[in-house]
Amino acid sequence: MVKFAYASILLIPAAYGFAPSITSAPVLHNVGNAISSRPAFASDKRRSIAPLSMASSSAMKMSDAAADGDKSLGSKIFEVYTKTANAATTLFPLWTVLFTAIALKKPSTFDFFTTEYFTAALAALMLSMGITLTPQDFVEVTKEPSSVLMQFSLCYGMMPALAFMLGKAFGLEAGLLAGMVLVGSINGGQASNLCTYIAKGNVALSVLMTTATTVGAILMTPFLCKTMLGAVVPVDAAGIAKSTIQVVLAPIAIGMTANKFFPKIVKAILPFAPVVGVVSTCLLVASAVAQVAEPILGAGMNLQIPVLLLHLVGGIVGYWLPKLTGFGEVKSRTMAIETSMKSSAFGFLLAKLHFGDYIARVPSAVSVVWMALTGSLLAVVWRYIPVKEDE
Repeated sequence: MVKFAYASILLIPAAYGFAPSITSAPVLHNVGNAISSRPAFASDKRRSIAPLSMASSSAMKMSDAAADGDKSLGSKIFEVYTKTANAATTLFPLWTVLFTAIALKKPSTFDFFTTEYFTAALAALMLSMGITLTPQDFVEVTKEPSSVLMQFSLCYGMMPALAFMLGKAFGLEAGLLAGMVLVGSINGGQASNLCTYIAKGNVALSVLMTTATTVGAILMTPFLCKTMLGAVVPVDAAGIAKSTIQVVLAPIAIGMTANKFFPKIVKAILPFAPVVGVVSTCLLVASAVAQVAEPILGAGMNLQIPVLLLHLVGGIVGYWLPKLTGFGEVKSRTMAIETSMKSSAFGFLLAKLHFGDYIARVPSAVSVVWMALTGSLLAVVWRYIPVKEDE
């Protein structure tokens, strides 16, 4: 318990690196070398996205303040930090690959990242949504019912079915099949908000969708696992529901409370979180992979390919199904990334705690890597494909 509390204190700032902010004023966004200015959520239902835009926005404000005179030492240091954080966050897929390689080569490197720290890190990332949410944001869901419902059905309808079919098609053993279905049955990941911004999607809608699937996981994940896997491997559905409440619902509630009563503290921490957020996420990836390194290597491409296809095909279907049913380009891109990018680290924790078969946690560990790479790939490709103004 002490470890959990200590880890929470250390890792809570990491959550802020993935947290979108709400503001009615124009916000400067900086992704890579491209800087643009557009109104945020209040006017076009889009939000600025952390970590890049928040750190960059703060840096730009400091630069403006010093424009009429010599820049202070603090301003110069902060600008250097912002550029470094920008570069580090943009290279997130590369860090994911490097940490994965280390975890496979020498798993003992991440022995220090115990279950308590793993759980605390996940809770911290869930807190990332809570610190920027208000009750009004849940009201906004009702203004986009068709989009949210479409993505919700993709997340908890199409993806679990696709995971089950791929597992069967590749002849995965019962434990691996169970792990595949679990990956398909969990909520969307918080990193999808960042990738949505890079892909020129609707960030505000992305946050609403992530929130909807995250809260929905409390009921949908245990229900789907029990229904689809009850006869395959032992599944503790009640335990899954309990863990989801602890790791998902509670942090969101705490975050919303902090946002309401301590906004200055939250605002002060946000600009310094990008690098910490990337490091925290990479540790989650590496820890998950390290714990099942031998089974991952043993399973080979027979497991890698179906997990990759789950995220890739999920993203493709998540784009074209909305597109063919009348949704615009921006919303279709948003739904594609939301569908493709699952909260795989959370799936790993659930498999570790509540699945009777040890091997069931392996697909989630593999998914952590492919999810990040697939989402980043979609985001980068779409970033260079223009969106019509009326979209």
